[in-house]
Amino acid sequence: MGFARACSVALVGVEGVVVEVQADLEAGVAAFTLVGLPDKSLVESRDRVRAAVVNSGAQWPQKKLTVGLSPASVPKAGSGFDLAVACAVLGAAERIDPAVIDDVVMIGELGLDGRVRPVRGVLPAVLAAADAGYRQVVVPEQTAGEAALVPGVSVLGVRSLRQLIAVLCDEPVPDERRSGEEGRPDPMLAGLMVPGAGLGTGLARGAAGAEGVRPDLADVAGQEPARKALEIAAAGGHHLLLTGPPGAGKTMLAERLPAILPPLTRQESLEVTAVHSVAGILPPGEPLVSRAPYCAPHHSATMQSLVGGGNGLPRPGAVSLAHRGILFLDEAPEFSVKTLDALRQPLESGHVVVARSAGVVRLPARFLMVLAANPCPCGRHALNGGGCECPPSAVRRYQARLSGPLLDRVDLRVAVEPVTREDLMGRGGRGETTETVAARVRDARERAAERLAGTPWMTNSEVPGHELRTRLAASPGALHAAERDMERGLLTARGLDRVLRVAWTVADLRGADRPDASDIAAALELRSGIPRGVPLGAGAA
Repeated sequence: MGFARACSVALVGVEGVVVEVQADLEAGVAAFTLVGLPDKSLVESRDRVRAAVVNSGAQWPQKKLTVGLSPASVPKAGSGFDLAVACAVLGAAERIDPAVIDDVVMIGELGLDGRVRPVRGVLPAVLAAADAGYRQVVVPEQTAGEAALVPGVSVLGVRSLRQLIAVLCDEPVPDERRSGEEGRPDPMLAGLMVPGAGLGTGLARGAAGAEGVRPDLADVAGQEPARKALEIAAAGGHHLLLTGPPGAGKTMLAERLPAILPPLTRQESLEVTAVHSVAGILPPGEPLVSRAPYCAPHHSATMQSLVGGGNGLPRPGAVSLAHRGILFLDEAPEFSVKTLDALRQPLESGHVVVARSAGVVRLPARFLMVLAANPCPCGRHALNGGGCECPPSAVRRYQARLSGPLLDRVDLRVAVEPVTREDLMGRGGRGETTETVAARVRDARERAAERLAGTPWMTNSEVPGHELRTRLAASPGALHAAERDMERGLLTARGLDRVLRVAWTVADLRGADRPDASDIAAALELRSGIPRGVPLGAGAA
């Protein structure tokens, strides 16, 4: 009788659980039984593995074969277990020494011809293996760069099961030709990209215009207050609402926000890459995401597509695809009210918990939200000579689609006025470039990071209110205006905390040690839209 085991990883959201793949051979009628809560695609691995083993030159054992996936209580989905199943079977049949594969994690799908095909979610799977103490990982050759991002793990990339058998048995490794032809895309990469999953989501390619051309903030005509608000939002990670008529430049401003954000840190890059790998939007050849992602779902998006969901275990939604980046909701009042209100939890906590009958998944969702809205259904409300014919009740209903609790979590609210002829023709001069603004944002982030060193927070928007009122207090007397607004009922306790966070960002942009009364006034004006006698964004100039 033969027994062998190998290891693989089951993904639950973007978190992995190491699964022990056990193979047992017994005398009896030849049969192949797979147990351990597999899904449909994993059950089908029986036929894929049998054909791959035979076509790789190995003999399939003609005995009663049972393959168990342990722990059996964890749901297992996908074809990434094929490689571990095949090696465990060959170990039980003594074609491979069982001791060699005992502590090796194997991830990959097998084709009927024995080729190893890449699967999604390699990075979070290898991270889970490393956290569990495993140091040897076998993955498809196409995803070896992604797996190598995890420190302390030895990664072997293989093209076929035949190659892996030769490596494990210390035999000459056959030279397998690469799939695909020169000048044509590799068909083996088809499984990494989910068709349609990258439309309006993930990396900011759709907002970059022509290939290789990044949109520049200098392209925006006029809109000085909105530009300053954009800079403050990027420097502190504050949520932003842009309200104005159609054609004023709200979408242009939002599309230029990712470029002024600083590059992701190593840890942030790993977090973002893990989510994108699981979602199937990680571009081939780019194993590590280094720039902030940009996600702009259409206003017809469902709640499940926004916060995560799907059949079986939930998959990452738009809020997770925008993790450490930008979530842009254009025409925000056109979204379902329930869909918008579902954002309240991730806006506050930085993650989203999705519960389904198959399990509960916690997905990362710390993003910078930008809302763009027209003032009324026709968009011409409050314009001089605009010709708005919307009745007051329709205007109120339209604006009420953005609920009070949601707006209470938005730090910056800016009215985007129509572009004047002088600004459009460039008579007032071009605005600052993205490079200039990005440098100021980077300096402000560095000041905040130095101040918050030794804490779990990285930006001003993450600092709890208690810390802002005690250890990181503003200058004496600076909060008088905010306290008056609280007494009048114009500001909630959450609103006061958010005003303090914005004030710290304004102070960082102007290089001050801590916020003063003018910074608090600027933050109050950005939150309420009521002039406070301070030029908007004066501290950021």
